[in-house]
Amino acid sequence: MIRKFATACVLPSLVLVAMLTAAAAVHAQQTPAPPPEQPTQSEQTQSQTSSSQEAAPEQIDRPVKKKVKGYEKWTFNVGGGASLTNGTTKTFVRGGGGVAAVGAARNYSRYFGIRLDFQFDNLPLRTSALQAAQATGATNHVYSFTLDPIINVPVSSNWGGYIVFGPGYYHRSGKLESSTAIPGSACNSFFLWWGHCYNGSLPINGQFLHASQNAFGYNFGGGITRKIRPNIDLYAEFRYLHGKHDNITTDLRPITIGIRW
Repeated sequence: MIRKFATACVLPSLVLVAMLTAAAAVHAQQTPAPPPEQPTQSEQTQSQTSSSQEAAPEQIDRPVKKKVKGYEKWTFNVGGGASLTNGTTKTFVRGGGGVAAVGAARNYSRYFGIRLDFQFDNLPLRTSALQAAQATGATNHVYSFTLDPIINVPVSSNWGGYIVFGPGYYHRSGKLESSTAIPGSACNSFFLWWGHCYNGSLPINGQFLHASQNAFGYNFGGGITRKIRPNIDLYAEFRYLHGKHDNITTDLRPITIGIRW
């Protein structure tokens, strides 16, 4: 009797416990999770400060832009024009012979550089010189190399000037056509300047039709520039060239117009 009573009491109790446990589990699944806690204002400030401190090294490591020098390290020029003569050269050579020039400059600042130039000057002989040479025609020219300091003088954003001066090397050569001068005869003033007189006489072997002589000397001059594009200038230049060898001189005053970049 007692066993039946105990069994009757225990079974309903177990069933009730199981039902309560299931209900609690269902309630736990339906209840939403509480929202995450928001950081306080002080924590946000500390986080921003830390981020800015971490970004500082990146800002330090950024490459620094180089300052613009305001001048080109290398400049080049090319031009042409005509040449005037001077001194003894003027006695035998007409003015107006053609000129062709090229050059390059290594600039060390906006105002100073070193410039190397090569120039060709045509030296047409005067009619009186051809008569003295007893020739029907002739060719005559000079190749020159000059190495000069150049002083640039900026005037405005578009206009400027410069001065050059320094040593020069000059090679003058020429050829007479059909000269009737007699070998061994006395030299006149033209043949003295032409450079083929020996002891006051023309060479007996007749090697006086061709002239070739080298001379060292100096040059100086200047020019003005006008900017026509951001990196191109138009220039006009005047120079004086002087060379001398064995008391034979070559004097020129070339005028050149060209561009440099």
